[in-house]
Amino acid sequence: MSKIEPVHLLFSILGGVVLLFIIAPLAGIFVNTSTEEFISAARDGEVTGSIWLTLSASMGATLIFAAGSVPLAYILARKDFPLKGLVNSIVDLPIVIPHSAAGIALLGVLSGGSLFGGAAERIGIKFIGTPAGIMAGMAFVSVPFLINSARDGFAAVPEVYEKAAMNLGAGPFRVFLTISLPIAWRSVVSGLVLMWARGMSEFGAVIIIAYHPMITPVLIYERFGAFGLKYARPVSAVFLIVCFISFILLRSIGGGKNYVKS
Repeated sequence: MSKIEPVHLLFSILGGVVLLFIIAPLAGIFVNTSTEEFISAARDGEVTGSIWLTLSASMGATLIFAAGSVPLAYILARKDFPLKGLVNSIVDLPIVIPHSAAGIALLGVLSGGSLFGGAAERIGIKFIGTPAGIMAGMAFVSVPFLINSARDGFAAVPEVYEKAAMNLGAGPFRVFLTISLPIAWRSVVSGLVLMWARGMSEFGAVIIIAYHPMITPVLIYERFGAFGLKYARPVSAVFLIVCFISFILLRSIGGGKNYVKS
């Protein structure tokens, strides 16, 4: 039996305290929710409808913004250009600003009275109080997770493979599709999962743009404010279960044993 170093024991204890800080509040939700309350919430049409809207809106936002985010991540990983540091800072900006402020900022751009929002409404796309607005709020706060993860994945691809393919006559787009993306796919998928997961937990930005239709975080807030903790807790328990299952499944697809077993 190997000897346990005192410093490792201390680190383990400190880490255990942090893990307990994360687990205890979540466990408390389930401990204080009776089986009858859980089943009732799981059968509530308003709850299931909000969960479906939350999952689908976050997935939609992730897939739509992936079309631009993955190419941007590749450029950031492979090319040097003026103001690259500024671009990287802009990518991280949604992480550090208050999400209620993000909602106010988006409201100014997406409302019908704005230049962009007005143009979108003229072609039939309305953001305020619609799933499109929910997706915009989710995407704004979560897209940095996709870009950063994909950028790190592309940066780890050995450039010698890409240069060899180009020397053999492959164009940049073909090199991207056949060399860079297949090697970096785990990081890209990991970023997609993180963006989707972060998006469906968003509250501050979404509630300002689209209080209705209600996503689950807004519904939990609404029930807490209107009826109290007893009615908000079962909804939270159901949503947590859905989040856990969805996150583990997607992590398994994207990361395999590196994420699930380790």
